Amino acid sequence: MKPSVRFAPSPTGRLHIGNIRTAILNYLLARKGEGTFLLRLDDTDRERSTEEFAEGIRTDLRWLGFEWQREERQSDRRARYAEVAGALKASGHLYACYESEEELDRKRKRQLGRGLPPIYDRTGLKLTDLEKATLEAEGRRPHWRFRLPNTDMASGLLGPEPTIVSWNDLIRGDQIVDIGSVSDPVLIREDGTPLYTFTSVVDDADFGITHIVRGEDHVTNSGVQIAIFEAMGAAPPAFAHHSLLIGADGHALSKRLGTLSIETFRNDGLEPMAILSHAALLGTSDAIEPHRHIDELAALFDLGKISTAPGRFDVEELRTLNAKLLHKLPYEDVAARLDALGITGGAPFWEAVRGNVTVLAAARDWWTVVAGEIDPVIENSDLTVRAADLLPAEPWDGTTWSAFTSEVAKATALKGRALFHPLRLALTGRDAGPELKALLPLMGRPRAEARLRGKRG
Repeated sequence: MKPSVRFAPSPTGRLHIGNIRTAILNYLLARKGEGTFLLRLDDTDRERSTEEFAEGIRTDLRWLGFEWQREERQSDRRARYAEVAGALKASGHLYACYESEEELDRKRKRQLGRGLPPIYDRTGLKLTDLEKATLEAEGRRPHWRFRLPNTDMASGLLGPEPTIVSWNDLIRGDQIVDIGSVSDPVLIREDGTPLYTFTSVVDDADFGITHIVRGEDHVTNSGVQIAIFEAMGAAPPAFAHHSLLIGADGHALSKRLGTLSIETFRNDGLEPMAILSHAALLGTSDAIEPHRHIDELAALFDLGKISTAPGRFDVEELRTLNAKLLHKLPYEDVAARLDALGITGGAPFWEAVRGNVTVLAAARDWWTVVAGEIDPVIENSDLTVRAADLLPAEPWDGTTWSAFTSEVAKATALKGRALFHPLRLALTGRDAGPELKALLPLMGRPRAEARLRGKRG
């Protein structure tokens, strides 16, 4: 069976590295298995969800190279959620509750004070039709809870033994959740809006999702959702819960993810495949190396390689990976982007400078060195003026620099740093950089001579 997966961000903000780690793991599972990847916008939070954020999510995903075969929005499926909720109410799996938040909070505090777990006591199940009518006449509206299968369905009382939900997690192995230790979850708010725990199950069942890959903070939630799948008469998908990210300092990234947005990375000049390579390989048994194409990552992908230990994310490691990727990119991969930057040096220029850039935009600085005007730095004017006199006639090629410096060495009796450093400073204005045997032919004789003589050029 080909995998069918989904990435389900909420359009209440921009995507960040934590989102993308989940997205790429799902995407690679689908890509390797020739399956389908669904983008689902979980936009039931009417107050915080915006179309601007929804479009931002699409923009970020497209920039990273994601393609999706289908897009769904939960806000378009309210009628379907109401239909399923009606069926669950009729079967006794959903029941009405009328407590306010303040009343529920007081109940929890009383239970904790008595040394009991703060689990909902199922008062709603004990209400008669008359009591419900009285509460509604007072202006109360019910929220609806899902009755977990840890009771005698006839009496609604908690059973004597804990009810276990178990599954074989494709990352974490055998998982057991005692749903007798959690409250019946609220699936429908007082205003009639459905909550994620419910809508997600309905969508996954309706859209034929075969695998759910998400963070380990959903493990307990998965136990509850498996019970909801079964109440609906649907087979649960396979689950895989990956570890969460921590920072280089060992602390959770959750509070800092807003500063690690894909939009920020894009504005900083990072490459999409550097971000994807890092996100896909972080916390796996594979070395974190840059890859040019998503299919290369798909070929490596295996859920069994993902560690249950937290993934350690360091933005500086990502920047280093970005530089490594650029250093190995062939000219054809960057030609259009270099042209858009006004760089017309072609493959010879890119191959000369790629080892000295950490972001592609930095190539503009080297293009200025090659084809623009710079202020030369003259460290030894006697040397540089003599060198200007010894510049050979054009055409120049990759052997010109060696032949030229040999002549200068003979004429000045200088060698090593005393010879090469003043020449580099005069020709490029920099202490270090690409090999001058590659830059000099691109620079041309008139510009090189002017700089050696201390003139702007």
